[in-house]
Amino acid sequence: MIKTIGFDADDTLWHNETLFVATHGKLCELLSRYHDAAKVDDTLNTTERRNLARYGYGIKSFTLSAIETAIDLSDGQISAQEIREIIALAHDMLDHPVEMLDGVPETVAQIAATGRYHMLIITKGDLRDQSRKFNLSQLDPHFADLEVVTEKDPATYDRILRRHGIARDEFLMVGNSVKSDILPVLDLGAHAAHVPYPHTWVLDRADREPSGPRFHQLETITDLPALLDQLKQA
Repeated sequence: MIKTIGFDADDTLWHNETLFVATHGKLCELLSRYHDAAKVDDTLNTTERRNLARYGYGIKSFTLSAIETAIDLSDGQISAQEIREIIALAHDMLDHPVEMLDGVPETVAQIAATGRYHMLIITKGDLRDQSRKFNLSQLDPHFADLEVVTEKDPATYDRILRRHGIARDEFLMVGNSVKSDILPVLDLGAHAAHVPYPHTWVLDRADREPSGPRFHQLETITDLPALLDQLKQA
């Protein structure tokens, strides 16, 4: 029986990757006088992959990698004004309103109202930005805690479960990322429910497909209450 539910935040509760996709387009336009969009994307992806261990995830990490990309692609000729424009793109992202996915507020409230589940948000990214989005989402009354982590791997999930006194077979993780939200949790022996999102960051693509009796595929997050009822009766 599931007693604790962990929810991913970005692209599970609120939109995030669509904002990055739009900003990628603006960055390609800004750097178009140096290289075409394909070259900008390829260089940025390589730079972000190289910098993950240094900067982690989130808008600030993306911005530092974008500036480094601009310097590399322009052979150091990028102007201070153009760098300022990249920083302005980051400010726009950081100030962007929180846009909830369809059905999220109602579904989260419905599950919380049962009183059966301990509910957590477990997400990667910048602590300040994720805390801002969590507060603006107005979902905080329904959750016991917000966990912002530097990486989502089995060891990280194991530490969280141990800290909260959660048994692995009583835990369900809900998220859009197969690589971050599903596979590490299944590897621990817990349950995981995948809720697909239209966009997947190239560095967050999984190298294998999830499977097994503890893997659950949902069409939308509104299918979650029915899954919980099903698991309760199993």
